[in-house]
Amino acid sequence: MFNGKWITAGALCNNMHTLFEKRFELGKFNTAIIRITADDYYKLYVNGAFVGQGPAPSFSFNYRFNEFDISEYLREGENEISVHCYYQGLENRVWVSGDNICGLIADIIIDEAQIICTDSSWQYGVDKSFLGGEPFGYDTAFPENRDMRIALSAPKNAVEIPCPHSFAKVAFPALEAYEISAEPIKSGGRYFYDFNQEYICVPVIRATANADGARLILRCAEELNEDGTPRFNLRCGCNYEEQITLKKGENLIEQYDYKALRYIEIICENAELAELKIRVQHFPFSENSQEIRTDDERLSAVWRLCKNTVLLGAQEGFIDCPTREKGQYLGDAFISGFAHFYLTKDSLLLKKAIYDFGDTLQFCGEFLAVAPCAYKQKIADYALLFAPMLLKYYKLTGDEEALEKLLPVCNSINAHFAEFENEGGLLANVDGDWNLVDWPDNMRDGYRYNLTDGKERGTHCVINAYYAYSLKCTEEIKRILNLECDEKATKIISAFNRVFFDEKSGLYIDCEGGSHSALHSNILPLAFGLCPEEHIKTVADYLENRGMQCSVYMAYFYLWALCNAGRKAAALRFITSDGEHGWLNMIREGATTVFEAWGKEQKWNTSLFHPWATAPILIINEHFDDLIDK
Repeated sequence: MFNGKWITAGALCNNMHTLFEKRFELGKFNTAIIRITADDYYKLYVNGAFVGQGPAPSFSFNYRFNEFDISEYLREGENEISVHCYYQGLENRVWVSGDNICGLIADIIIDEAQIICTDSSWQYGVDKSFLGGEPFGYDTAFPENRDMRIALSAPKNAVEIPCPHSFAKVAFPALEAYEISAEPIKSGGRYFYDFNQEYICVPVIRATANADGARLILRCAEELNEDGTPRFNLRCGCNYEEQITLKKGENLIEQYDYKALRYIEIICENAELAELKIRVQHFPFSENSQEIRTDDERLSAVWRLCKNTVLLGAQEGFIDCPTREKGQYLGDAFISGFAHFYLTKDSLLLKKAIYDFGDTLQFCGEFLAVAPCAYKQKIADYALLFAPMLLKYYKLTGDEEALEKLLPVCNSINAHFAEFENEGGLLANVDGDWNLVDWPDNMRDGYRYNLTDGKERGTHCVINAYYAYSLKCTEEIKRILNLECDEKATKIISAFNRVFFDEKSGLYIDCEGGSHSALHSNILPLAFGLCPEEHIKTVADYLENRGMQCSVYMAYFYLWALCNAGRKAAALRFITSDGEHGWLNMIREGATTVFEAWGKEQKWNTSLFHPWATAPILIINEHFDDLIDK
């Protein structure tokens, strides 16, 4: 794949920024391509111009790389390639970091004849101007407090080591990146910027200091305080206030890690701000992305809100939020991944997500809920959505190869949970994987079952609904592939209805031996096609009368259940509801991207950019074909 050598710096530490450089001469040429990847991450510059960044987070045995056409950046004569590599060192949901692997590999191909590869002739310097601090969110990112007076360390020749990775077969698309500016409101040394909506981006600042030691205070925010100042201590748990000490004269401060923000405030002390831009980043999408046809302005507003979130929120994976976690959770991707496909008709990022989750078995021997990263978290509900996700992906793309390669993952997941089957075939005492049901926990509609810290005991409805659906979808995959299957799903569905359906109330109950019927216990049997025909009406009546008393995540399954029961008008009514549990409530509270909850105060640490809340995109595509603008 690469002819170059894996190069690295001599020593390694957390939050390490290293600049690798190569100078070379070129004669006349027509085309130039660079193939490149790094660990944990890189940003590529050619002759001082930003070209791109990557790679997409990956496990070492299926490591992603990028290719860029750099013809327009090179020139006859002397050229310089600079690669800003970063090693974070934290075991979180972002990358497979904390593994003591850092470095770079690249090939530069000029007119189809390779002339430059990474090797020990490349030089590096360590940038110690990044001072770090207490990490943001769930150890997600280090703050970028800087001291611009600290120069790059003296150049040294790079160290060649054996390549630590096996690479994917083809290059993966790099993020699209572009700069946006806004007019500031200036008051003394204070500059305030409103970019009119929330973005995932990095600030790029140019400032002039009157003397060494001048200072900028950078504050980024998703919302404003009551007094109109930026709320830089975000409600989701990230403190977006950073201090930058300047050297005398001109300073270019280009932040490395992305933030989610709408507002920026900069306080200048003995310095002047020359320019501020934000470099927005997201997975590439066409300007001709999907739209709907409707005269209902409420529906249009909800669609625009969700679409904006899906398109901007798709990074090198379907992250759950760009602030606190920055990770790709399967449950989130089950919604935002398919929403992204419907909007763009591009299945590449969705395919990567599915393979990433499948690869967790090879990574650590267990199926993980968030991938690809170093953080090992298991969520039962999400694991049991893998087979449905794979099957749905196949039905939309016809990718039979994915079914063949990933069916063993479905079998492994089902086998894992089969270990918890009781005599009747239902799952009981599933105490090693988090039984989510819904999140936050105050959105579980009083679901009566002990769901505390993985110590669940007994037999409850939601986990068994997921299990039955996983078996059902796995068997359908086997039939597509002309493989034998044991028809176990039919037996489990029969046991599910026998134990959890209450003939007296005509509803599903939360747990074996109980009497309470939460919304969630009745959503999933209808959504997953587990409910017998004769019981659909009573269950659907209950769902419609109770309303959307669930989280934004479970809202997709709720609306799906109503549509499956022939209640499409009700589903559309809830999508455009102006109640507290609705997308219009987010818009009333100033949302330009969907929230983690229905309102800012409905969760103690609400993220204001959370693509798992984009169910209307899926529901409209899957059940309201007449609304799609073809």
